[in-house]
Amino acid sequence: MRTLVVIPTYQEAENVSGFLAAVRAAVPDAHVLVADDNSPDGTGELAEKAAAELGQIEVLHRKQKDGLGAAYRAGFRRGIDAGYDLVVQMDCDFSHDPGVLPKLIDAIEGGADCAIGSRYVPGGATPNWPTHRRLLSKYGNRYTAALLELGIGDATSGFRAYRASTLEQIRFDTTKANGYAFQTELAYRMVQDGLTMVEVPITFVDRQYGTSKMSARIIGESMALVTSWGVKARLRRLAGRPQPPIG
Repeated sequence: MRTLVVIPTYQEAENVSGFLAAVRAAVPDAHVLVADDNSPDGTGELAEKAAAELGQIEVLHRKQKDGLGAAYRAGFRRGIDAGYDLVVQMDCDFSHDPGVLPKLIDAIEGGADCAIGSRYVPGGATPNWPTHRRLLSKYGNRYTAALLELGIGDATSGFRAYRASTLEQIRFDTTKANGYAFQTELAYRMVQDGLTMVEVPITFVDRQYGTSKMSARIIGESMALVTSWGVKARLRRLAGRPQPPIG
């Protein structure tokens, strides 16, 4: 299957060159698309240099930083229009281990519609996280999965592989969320369409360089959207109305 790895970047100058080399080593036949949101630290230029050295890498220079979801929507569309069969999404800060890429791809080739790198299945881990962060993430994911009836342990994971046909079927380009709720929105749509998601255990490590993009605003957006989707679904069910696709 022709594979494209989509990597959104913003202010990742300390990570991008080494990360792209690690991705190339892990999946030599895959192509890579870096979607850079006009990083002022030169991330886009460093990605171009790595592309020239490593090959099979394209850099999409976006005009502004307008959210993770927007960057992925642009990257996914570029990949689907170019005829890729399988699209992977992952972060550039080494919190997602490039060495796991073959396992995610194998899961798709084995029949799954989506393979999720999961912290919350046997074998998954979040080493060195403080207790409050581990509890917030774990129980936030449980709340999300239960309210939306997702049937997965890690609804907010941003390390995933999809069939291109899966993304088209769920109309990914009509999603609304731009923060980490983007991952949940895609999972919710896959559940609504009866698609198959499998979870592959990963060890999620904190970045060594650069600054985390997570914020209270992003967490708040995610929880508000999840609650809204879940409440609306239950009200429609009580009223005997069919559940329309979200978006």
